[in-house]
Amino acid sequence: MSIPATLLTALALCAWSPAAVAQSTLIDGQVTKVDASAGNITIKHGPIKKLDMDQGMTMVFHAQDPGMLKTVKAGDKIKFDADSVNGQLTVTKIEKSK
Repeated sequence: MSIPATLLTALALCAWSPAAVAQSTLIDGQVTKVDASAGNITIKHGPIKKLDMDQGMTMVFHAQDPGMLKTVKAGDKIKFDADSVNGQLTVTKIEKSK
């Protein structure tokens, strides 16, 4: 393989890196309530395929890191990731939408 072809292959692999894939799998939502004392956040969201949720709904999630709740408030549009942690639906990442 020539050097330009090798470089092109490396760039293509970077585009499909786990970080790039993880960024694209964030779920769109809107914060409806933050309960920092309980470590919970209520989010109106679309489908979450990895949690077998085929329809959007509004539900309460536990925050994996309670500090992340300080960055959002009711009404904020967000992108987030969630998972089942010890049987509890948990927000593992959250960021405000631009």
